Amino acid sequence: MACPAFPHRHLLGIEGLSPGDITLLLDRADEAIEVSRQVEKKKTTLRGRTQINLFFEPSTRTQSSFELAGKRLGADVMNMSVASSSVKKGETLIDTAATLNAMRPDIIVVRHQEAGAVHLLARKVDCSVVNAGDGAHEHPTQALLDALTIRRNRGRIQGLTVAICGDILHSRVARSNIILLQALGALVRVIGPSTLMPAGIERFGVEVFTDMRQGLAGADIVMMLRLQRERMNGSFVPSVKEYFRYYGLDSEKLAGAAPDALVMHPGPMNRGVEISSEVADGAQSLIREQVEMGVAVRMAVLEALAGHLPNR
Repeated sequence: MACPAFPHRHLLGIEGLSPGDITLLLDRADEAIEVSRQVEKKKTTLRGRTQINLFFEPSTRTQSSFELAGKRLGADVMNMSVASSSVKKGETLIDTAATLNAMRPDIIVVRHQEAGAVHLLARKVDCSVVNAGDGAHEHPTQALLDALTIRRNRGRIQGLTVAICGDILHSRVARSNIILLQALGALVRVIGPSTLMPAGIERFGVEVFTDMRQGLAGADIVMMLRLQRERMNGSFVPSVKEYFRYYGLDSEKLAGAAPDALVMHPGPMNRGVEISSEVADGAQSLIREQVEMGVAVRMAVLEALAGHLPNR
């Protein structure tokens, strides 16, 4: 049975997607999981199409996931190494967009350290653009894979209490997840030190906690975030040891959540900083499953956008 059409030409963020749009992508991703688990993993949806992965920021996990997704759909995939490109020599993002556009790609997957850069690039090219993370703004495919992981384990998202813990201030993952989870009816809490909490976070309709034990009480899903020290100018936390003591997830703190609470982390993990190895590798952890869901979600996104590609 043919899937309904995805109404958007780009995927620049979760903001702007309806609950129906999100559910459509999750349903497509469910189908992609079955493809990925077969011996023959290839589809022909993007055969003859060109996908460029343009990463201004390194991310082995996200880039390899998009590469694998594109190849499983039959696309020709090119990874553009920006570290050695002319962008480092002073070329602007607009110059890069014009250069890439001249190569006539069909889909560009972009990761950039500046919020809004992906939106700018999308206005300058003729093809579809996917946001693979822009500054502290959004990371839509991460939120989609997290939602897929939750839905497959719990059968629903509506009515669940999800606690997002850690470096909320610098996290595009947190922002995308807050928007998506609330759109699908979850109750979202954010937990972290006040120094790592964005000003006005309450406007997002989340419950805010600076005490981790209070924030975790009765939570169905505990989503830990990486402490993003590379984005921090100045001292946001006194020490890593102190941070783990108050905000690192260990068995004792997890015991305060719902008895069957599930644990997530977008990776890469800093063990002993955000999460203990005992919890990360424990029976309640979905962290490895999230990686598998990542390929399926990115296949679903690329396939959904393929409906907007010209046929001549």
